[in-house]
Amino acid sequence: MRVSKQKAAENREQILAAAARLFRENGIAATGVDMITRRAGLTHGGLYSQFISKDAVAAAAILVASRNSARRLRRPAERQPAEQGLRKVVRQYLSTSHRDERGRGCVLAALGTDIPRQPRAVREAFTIAVTGAFDLLAGWMPGRAASCRQQKAIAAFSAMVGALILARAVSDEALSQQILAVSAKWVVDAAWPARGVGEARATQRRAARRRAS
Repeated sequence: MRVSKQKAAENREQILAAAARLFRENGIAATGVDMITRRAGLTHGGLYSQFISKDAVAAAAILVASRNSARRLRRPAERQPAEQGLRKVVRQYLSTSHRDERGRGCVLAALGTDIPRQPRAVREAFTIAVTGAFDLLAGWMPGRAASCRQQKAIAAFSAMVGALILARAVSDEALSQQILAVSAKWVVDAAWPARGVGEARATQRRAARRRAS
């Protein structure tokens, strides 16, 4: 029986949602096609009518999960000054709730240690997702030059991902909480040092006066 385009699109969405969650919870290697189809409520035929292989599912799931994460991060920081926006983003990313929701959290932190062993197509999808995260974070960084903001975003996001991985890995709850709190403060302070904040605010005030005159 032929499946309508709408139903095929729904099936694809179910497969990717199930795969993205299972990959983050268990890792790519430990997640089989059986697990994905069972979680999605579909058959093997339903999966292979959409994707040529599990690797193709993994690549697509990484991109979907990273876009969803970007939307969640962007939401509380919308219409905020850059410094406050970054503070909200970092606080949300390095939170206890994000640490504990591995299956719905950042796919880059969840799969970062798995990806080097994956085939090129999966690594390319991961690379696109990482680049997108850097670009997103750069929007909350100070500086006139795009290259400067990008460099700060790379350093900040790398620190955030590393802190989340360590906070999840250690067995000491107090240490885990400390990793999150100290790293969050460091990321914001490094991006927006006290002097830089003052200069940025002065620049914003001058720009507002020019627009008003």
